[in-house]
Amino acid sequence: MTSDSLDTLGQAMARSRGLDTLLRHPTDRAMAEVPGAAPCSITVRRAGRLTTLAGSSGLPCGPDLRQYENGSGPCVDAAETGRPRYAPDLAAETRRPEYTAYARAAAVRTVPALPLPVEGETGAALNLYGTGPGAPARGRGAARSFAERAARAVNEAVRIERQRASAADVRTALLSRGVIDQAVGIVMAWERTDAERAPARLRRASRDRHVKLRDLCAELAARTGGSPGRQ
Repeated sequence: MTSDSLDTLGQAMARSRGLDTLLRHPTDRAMAEVPGAAPCSITVRRAGRLTTLAGSSGLPCGPDLRQYENGSGPCVDAAETGRPRYAPDLAAETRRPEYTAYARAAAVRTVPALPLPVEGETGAALNLYGTGPGAPARGRGAARSFAERAARAVNEAVRIERQRASAADVRTALLSRGVIDQAVGIVMAWERTDAERAPARLRRASRDRHVKLRDLCAELAARTGGSPGRQ
């Protein structure tokens, strides 16, 4: 994935509704660049849990989910240890019998998983699924090279998502501050009190009614039409 691709990624992220949509392109590219790879997915640990951040077209979600449920499997091990994992032929695999049976039922025969270093996350992996025994083994060098480039794309996408979330938090905080200030003014006018006692009065009411302070202030402002002089 070139620097031009990353520039395109940033532009796409600005228009994208989420990482899953944005990162569909790298996972689809893996099928074109890694010989023998069929579906592909990207696993990232978020909020303490592994999740499939993106998957290529036609990816069956079951093989990923079954690994997360069992707490083991090629992609789980690669994400948690930071080392590549490779199951060359599930028909001859004796480990993880439940997962192996499930994956084979989903037409998966080979599973290479390569770790992805993602800034600020505790584990991530690129998962390649092959429908024939040893299929992606023919392209293990290409898979490693692609994983390095995919990691750049994932890091860039996660960084942009965090910036977006941070901006949303700031907007929410500003809106909250505005409605609280409005409610303080209403209480000051109603109860003829000062700017120190009015916030304390609102906090007590919030605790007594078991309502968030912002919600209480919004209700008060809506009930008075935003004007302290109206009741």
